[in-house]
Amino acid sequence: MGPGGRAGSAALVGGSVAIFGALRRLALALPRPAAVRSRPGRVWRWRNLLVSFAHSVLAGIWALLSLWHSPELLSDIQEGYSISGHLLVCFSSGYFIHDTLDIIFNHQSRSSWEYLVHHAMAISAFVSLIITGRFLVAAMLLLLVEVSNIFLTVRMLLKMSNVPSPALYEANKYINLVMYFAFRLAPQAYLTWYFLRYVEVQGQGAFLAANLLLLDAMILMYFSRLLRSDFFPSLRKGAAGRDVDGEKFLID
Repeated sequence: MGPGGRAGSAALVGGSVAIFGALRRLALALPRPAAVRSRPGRVWRWRNLLVSFAHSVLAGIWALLSLWHSPELLSDIQEGYSISGHLLVCFSSGYFIHDTLDIIFNHQSRSSWEYLVHHAMAISAFVSLIITGRFLVAAMLLLLVEVSNIFLTVRMLLKMSNVPSPALYEANKYINLVMYFAFRLAPQAYLTWYFLRYVEVQGQGAFLAANLLLLDAMILMYFSRLLRSDFFPSLRKGAAGRDVDGEKFLID
């Protein structure tokens, strides 16, 4: 990519950061459930989750429709390219940068360190994809995870708001599990297999493979937390009495 292309991509990423900044300000003006208003420590987390929800809806549907519209991209994960995919990666890079800054500037780094690690991995990987134009299809596949995140975020919002509707939480719990398999575990497993089998372990390929393997470990850890929390609560350790106000766990 030439200087002009890099400058254009940087502008797209910067524009995305600004969009999510505007969404954050909008979230501040939205009404909050009584359970959130009564616990000051939850206000930041609620607003942050609303912005995360917006990104999940937009990026998840975007990735799904882009791959649905151009399935031929899946035949060339390393060199396949589409304008839609490039824009999607710029858009999500902006979100990850915005969320990182939101966590740091609101002094949530200690309680949200897992997010910071995840975002650092995503930003560095996406920047390398934007610059080289390679492995954009892999990024599109990974961003299918945002479809799963729609229901994961709904789960966390329901828990925080103490909505008196167990049936709604129960229904989302099972939908979330199905989506976790379909849009998080399955694409991740396929990409891991593909990188280990077909991608040369050098340069950008080695860097992305290392990121992918670390992400594998994180996803399996989050999956075990999800199962313990929603399906095997008796196996949870140290959960009783824990105050999670303000904390942004990927799964709690």
